[in-house]
Amino acid sequence: MKEENIIKKKSFEFAIRIVNLYQYLIESKKEFVMSKQILRSGTSVGAMIRESEHAQSKADFIHKLAIAQKEINETIYWLELLSVTNYLSNEEFESINSDAIEIIKLITSIIITTKKNINN
Repeated sequence: MKEENIIKKKSFEFAIRIVNLYQYLIESKKEFVMSKQILRSGTSVGAMIRESEHAQSKADFIHKLAIAQKEINETIYWLELLSVTNYLSNEEFESINSDAIEIIKLITSIIITTKKNINN
């Protein structure tokens, strides 16, 4: 039986939420600039995690995850900006931001563990 890849699953579910958020922002809030930025950064997290599955080396694996880490961090920035500019309610923000925080913690943990395993 194949082991479930939690980060792959969570990043894909997060990307779906980001696409839905993008649609909400452009249709309901008529916001077209920040919505495009968050769509790009929020969906690229999962794409980089998928790329890391086929990395050519441990260093390449870490590099791809580091890019995913930067992308989720950028996404958190856009979420915060959308929140303080009242495009997202506090409840909407807290819901999706908690998912983003969970993902950045998972990615960071994987990077740290992989680096330790290389050094041992």
